[in-house]
Amino acid sequence: MAEKPPEDGFLRRDLPFFYRLYRPVDASGECLFLLHGSGVDETTLVALARQIAPRAVLVAVRGRIPQEDGFRWFARITPTRFEQESIRTEADAFAGFITAAAKRHGLDLARTIFLGYSNGANLVSSVMLLHSGRIERAAMLRPMPVLDDVPPADLSKARVLVIAGADDLTYAPFAPALVALLESHGAAVDAHTIGSGHEIGERDSEIVRQWLAGPATAIAQANL
Repeated sequence: MAEKPPEDGFLRRDLPFFYRLYRPVDASGECLFLLHGSGVDETTLVALARQIAPRAVLVAVRGRIPQEDGFRWFARITPTRFEQESIRTEADAFAGFITAAAKRHGLDLARTIFLGYSNGANLVSSVMLLHSGRIERAAMLRPMPVLDDVPPADLSKARVLVIAGADDLTYAPFAPALVALLESHGAAVDAHTIGSGHEIGERDSEIVRQWLAGPATAIAQANL
């Protein structure tokens, strides 16, 4: 029997960000990049991602900034203020990582979604605004805007899902500002507020699944 390729969740250290790659036997060609929240690691969104897209290749990436027993994506000053140089450095590095990972593993970026939670979602939005065109489909769970200065960015091809928690008292109040920011740069944003705190769960996966199904149907019909 041929040896199974080392693609099922082992920690890879061959690119600037550590990551795990999961490729289902019946992979559909879709891909999800997973960006975890603060103080944890890259494995924490895998179960949610499998609920959302069970046949997608998953690229679960680890942030590079240590925090407690885990990691985050850029340095913070307070829970809602962040080191701007750190954001830009890590966003630049992640933009390069996307291209390198896609090339190394034969991933189709046209069929790729970036799923970010909390601090991970905030890195996703930062990459979108600092590197226009690198990320065109993103689902952001419990996000907020983090850049003090936003450069000109063309997000006219970008589609974004934002899910805030009504009881997330620290971060939910910032979600409308992020939606407005992304829309002002041309992104099509679908925004939801659900009965939740900062935690994520089944309702989030259900909304993301519906959001992913909608565009695919619209694109298919447009090509008829």
